[in-house]
Amino acid sequence: MRGNRVCQRAARSCARLAPRARHRGELSQRSASLLRSGLYLLALFRSFITAPLHRLRTPTTTGLQATSRLTQPKYRADIDGLRAIAVLSVVGFHAFPRWVKGGFIGVDIFFVISGFLISTIIFDNLERNRFSFVEFYSRRVKRIFPALLLVLIASFAFGWFALPPEEYKQLGKHIAAGAGFVSNLVLWSESGYFDAAAETKPLLHLWSLGIEEQFYIVWPFLLWVARKGRFNLLLITVTVATASFALNVLKIHSDPVATFYSLQTRLWELSIGSILAYLALFNESALQRIQLRNKNLLSLCGCALLAVGILLITIERAFPGWWALLPTVGAALVIAAGPQAWINRSILSNGVLVWVGLISYPLYLWHRPLLTFAHIAEEDILLVRIRIAAVVISILLAWLTYELIEKPIRFGKRGKAKTITLIVLIAVVGFVGYSCVKREGFISRAGLLFKVKNAGAIGHETFLKYQHQYFFPCTPTDIQKESPVWGDEIRCFQSKKSEVKEIAIIGDSHAEHLFIGLAEQLASVNIVYYLQNSLPVVSNREFEKIFKYVVRDENITTVILTAFWSGRSSSVSENSDLEKELIETVNELTAAGKKVYVTDDVPNFSFPSKQCKYESNWIHTNKCTEDKEVFLQQYRQYFPILQSVKEKTNVQILRTAGYFCNEKLCSMERNGSILYSDGDHLSIMGSKYLGKMIVDNNPELADLK
Repeated sequence: MRGNRVCQRAARSCARLAPRARHRGELSQRSASLLRSGLYLLALFRSFITAPLHRLRTPTTTGLQATSRLTQPKYRADIDGLRAIAVLSVVGFHAFPRWVKGGFIGVDIFFVISGFLISTIIFDNLERNRFSFVEFYSRRVKRIFPALLLVLIASFAFGWFALPPEEYKQLGKHIAAGAGFVSNLVLWSESGYFDAAAETKPLLHLWSLGIEEQFYIVWPFLLWVARKGRFNLLLITVTVATASFALNVLKIHSDPVATFYSLQTRLWELSIGSILAYLALFNESALQRIQLRNKNLLSLCGCALLAVGILLITIERAFPGWWALLPTVGAALVIAAGPQAWINRSILSNGVLVWVGLISYPLYLWHRPLLTFAHIAEEDILLVRIRIAAVVISILLAWLTYELIEKPIRFGKRGKAKTITLIVLIAVVGFVGYSCVKREGFISRAGLLFKVKNAGAIGHETFLKYQHQYFFPCTPTDIQKESPVWGDEIRCFQSKKSEVKEIAIIGDSHAEHLFIGLAEQLASVNIVYYLQNSLPVVSNREFEKIFKYVVRDENITTVILTAFWSGRSSSVSENSDLEKELIETVNELTAAGKKVYVTDDVPNFSFPSKQCKYESNWIHTNKCTEDKEVFLQQYRQYFPILQSVKEKTNVQILRTAGYFCNEKLCSMERNGSILYSDGDHLSIMGSKYLGKMIVDNNPELADLK
């Protein structure tokens, strides 16, 4: 329109000039015609040049709604439909992981949507010089805090009665982390999102909320500073996205847990939405031309990428990595297609999907605690009907939360008072969670449905603290620094301070649980354990530095190899096998003059150790034993391999399994004491018991006392 008006004015100017030229005799009819054409083309050229510059100076407000101060993106029903796809994928993954194997990528869809909507607000209001940090964060508080507070309080209340102290302490830590929006950092320090221990963490899903909240804190300030410095915001966004994606790809194999939980390696996903927001604001006409010609193709391709992602991506993939491009680019294409694309208009804008999208946030918050608490109560694989019931209840609670809590707080009056109240409440809840940690899960709380049946600590934190209290960090320091950690605790210790060591235990976490018992039984020698979360063989790059050091150290005369063999045997490379790898490892150690032992493995129980430590008439009866045949099924998979290695090399086998089993049953309890910290790791008492049994039944080791 602006270009047409310019051309019309140019034409009128030509009309005035032509008679004047004829009157003066200075221009011929042909010259006047050429002049009119030239001025018209000049005006048209001017319109193409100035119109984009005008849009850059004052972005179009099409698709934006101005409220009190900050403009907001115009509502799009299809984006709520996309939210529904995202949340249903995540719920499906948590409820039915065997059926919806790639459903966890729904979180990545959420990241793109959040980046698009939030960046639209920030870009437009910065351009208009009306961005307000106070109003921006006030709206974030009213959007996020109400439902989150309700879920945190409900989880704390349920756990008060239903969780034993160890698990309640962990819940308190996660409540404090959720209230402080650092869940991703806390979970990063524990274990992976897909580990077995994740099943007992009701608030595991809050990691993504931590990522988003950290984005909300960092991103507006970054763009505000860039705007003040007159930097190109699109260039800044693309640079951030590129750097974050590169870091994600570089770290996905070397540090997959950190890559999964870190804002630095997830920021590119939100930045994809930010780039799309910038283009929609400042190059709207180009985007509209693309939508006019290709909107249905864009939407179809986007949906296809999402479908392929859900079908092909599994927990075995290196995710996010390159695989995360499927859900993020797919979501971006669907959003870029616009609300008039057929899929967006007819499917994503469907009333049912829109309704699910509207309650997607509280549904995301509710579903995980309900499924986890059901799992804790059942202490077994949940029946399908229980999972379906948990999902249905989650949807009901999400709808009630949306109608009775979210809407009145977000859209009612007295916004300032509500914001302050919500901030105070989230701080109080966070403090209560912190107090739960400091008071060891409120051991003596009233109404607790658990009663201690067998003495002794379970869980890993007490075990690690015991090592830290009575032993010394391992040497050399370069190996120590590369050892796995649990929270802030390193997992590499030796029994004496001296750097001269005589016995080295090398393996995974099962090497760790041997250490305390052997160190206390063989008090006259210095024992060290070196740990990596993989198979302890010389061809494994994670153990490369460890084996090189042990082979060179002449003071180390004895090496004990141990691992969760039934779980690690499948990690051998395709062109090799466990027997071949162990033979190569043993031969290298014996060639260096080492006496080499390899252990079998302790029984792996199918139920958690808390079921043996506690009894509860409401949740479960006390159980400490399991049919020996269950264990032998795993034992037969690897023990013949160990025997074959013994026959072909100079290695001795330390048998440990028999100390926990009789002819029919295996037990995780002895004389009123719990011997396991979880289903397959020994507790402090268990390590001491096993250490004594090993030394008493192996004279060569007993001579080292």
